[in-house]
Amino acid sequence: MISDPNAIILDSFAGSGTTAHAVLNMNKADGGNRKFILVEMMDYADSITAERVKRVIQGYGQGKNTVEGTGGDFSFYDLGEPLLIGENLNEAVGTEKIREYVWFMETKTPYAPEEGSNPYFLGHHNDTSYYFYYEPERITVLDYAFLSGVRSKSGGTVIYADRCSLGEDKLAQMGIVFKKIPRDISRL
Repeated sequence: MISDPNAIILDSFAGSGTTAHAVLNMNKADGGNRKFILVEMMDYADSITAERVKRVIQGYGQGKNTVEGTGGDFSFYDLGEPLLIGENLNEAVGTEKIREYVWFMETKTPYAPEEGSNPYFLGHHNDTSYYFYYEPERITVLDYAFLSGVRSKSGGTVIYADRCSLGEDKLAQMGIVFKKIPRDISRL
């Protein structure tokens, strides 16, 4: 199944790390350069899954039960808090991380905040300006007062807010796309 010596193998239910063990053994046996991605959502990912992979690479056992290591390496990542809890933003994530996520989902580029006078401005990309009008402690409304602070020289503008008091016709006339927080935040 993984005879290609340069394959990337994904195991989304990693358990104790058997897939990684097999991939490392195959690489050692035939000099391959296979890579693996393991995903484990249980709380033993670091103490069992990652620990087994580390021991397979370095070798394990003692005396006549010693097993030589396969060599190789791996990285272990522990994901942070979820961005959304149900239909609500997880405020424990922090506004800046949410802004970074929204920017990436809109543009598929890394977030590099632009300097500007509007604190809700995310940046420009492909002739579109992006704003994320969000305050954890209050409801935000896309209205004329908010638009007075928008200085866009782009072909279009995307504005995220909790609510919008402008009609669809007026938004279209102004070249604005309103996206409701959190409903319109794209999910991976």
